[in-house]
Amino acid sequence: MTTLTARLVERICALEFEALPAPAIEISKQVMIDGLGVIMAGYSEPSGLGRIVVDYVRRLGGEPHATVIGGGFSTSMPNAAFANGTLAHALDFDNTWYPLNHPTSPTLPTILALAEHLHAPGKKIITAVVAAFEVQGRLRLAATGLETGKGFHKPGMTGIFGAVAAAAKLLELTPRQMAMAFGIAGSRAGSMSLNTGTMTKSSHSGHAARMGLECAMLAQFGFTAHEDIFGPDGFFDTFMPGNAQPELLVEGFAAPLRMVSPGVGFKKHPSNYFTHRPIDGALALRKRHAIDWRQIAEVIVRFPRFDYVDRPQPKTGLDGKFSVQYTTALALIDGAIGIDSFTDERRFAADVESLLPRVRLLFDDTIPRDFDRMHAEVEVRMKDGARFSERIDRLSGWCGIPLSREQRMAKFLDCSRRVIASDTAEHVAALVERLECLGEITEIMAAVGARPAP
Repeated sequence: MTTLTARLVERICALEFEALPAPAIEISKQVMIDGLGVIMAGYSEPSGLGRIVVDYVRRLGGEPHATVIGGGFSTSMPNAAFANGTLAHALDFDNTWYPLNHPTSPTLPTILALAEHLHAPGKKIITAVVAAFEVQGRLRLAATGLETGKGFHKPGMTGIFGAVAAAAKLLELTPRQMAMAFGIAGSRAGSMSLNTGTMTKSSHSGHAARMGLECAMLAQFGFTAHEDIFGPDGFFDTFMPGNAQPELLVEGFAAPLRMVSPGVGFKKHPSNYFTHRPIDGALALRKRHAIDWRQIAEVIVRFPRFDYVDRPQPKTGLDGKFSVQYTTALALIDGAIGIDSFTDERRFAADVESLLPRVRLLFDDTIPRDFDRMHAEVEVRMKDGARFSERIDRLSGWCGIPLSREQRMAKFLDCSRRVIASDTAEHVAALVERLECLGEITEIMAAVGARPAP
């Protein structure tokens, strides 16, 4: 009887560029542009996370096979994948989708490292992106026991297998080698949500990118593992016993591709996705009613029960990315949420310290916890007795509500300006937008690999 892992491998092997639907090709390129942008911005993450990671990888040394984006140097493929993967998630600005996961940060760095070293053509890169996304999407459907904000953090659990799938396509592994690579990855999976709000959270994506690449290369060299890591007593039974539907791993695989339907969500704000509805509500109220935060008596945010984002007094700017109270207050004060909203200086500024205690998060158990169906309500009560409220159901940028090219490019240019000039960034985007026509990505990596000025 064919194992579940073998059936998955068969479907991955069947993914070929010529059979990909046009929307998948287009979304893959959008994913790459967005990913390159947030990696470049990740280098200058306000707490210093990006600089620490880049300096650490530089100290490790390694054959100059792959570019460390924003680092100004090249290193071994696994080291580059780790650095770029960590930078990709450093700002929590990387894209996501449904069920919730970060599909790009654990996988694109693997793809970039291998593709650069192997001089892989654009068509193979696009196919690798599609494979990475589909495997993660199917794993998220099957891994019903992976709760958001509790236990294991998804990039280290499903992202690593997406990275394996992508690397396997680029390395052209045989079906047996691919099964072995997945088996090796089974012993590398894991990341704890408890580390949310710290630098370690972003390293979950870096670890997954590095380990996914390493697992595929070890398998190519003949390293062995269990042949059915997704079968009995494997991944699902180990990490979520009795709370998984393993058959969903292959049922409906690529029919349609998950990156096409329901699609990919591109973030507008560099913070945890659960904070985005309250942010959008606060921004809408501030603009519509010309609210002066100094005249606010109280702010009430009604939200589904998620202790994960109930952080009334975040300890750092980085911790503020996961605080509904902080992000809502900042949206009302500043009228925008950006990368510099999460410095320690901004977190402990006098205006934030004044308004933050007046922002209350109320959990409403009648609101669905499912991200696709939930809503948030922001109510602002003024000192003169006036009350304004806004309910946010759907997020622009979320699956099915795509950002325009202008919005996506504005984000890319804002992120990339921290490393490269705007004309260089526009050239990089233009190259990626015709990725299927490129013979390799050497020019792209040379451009984004520049070391930013202090």
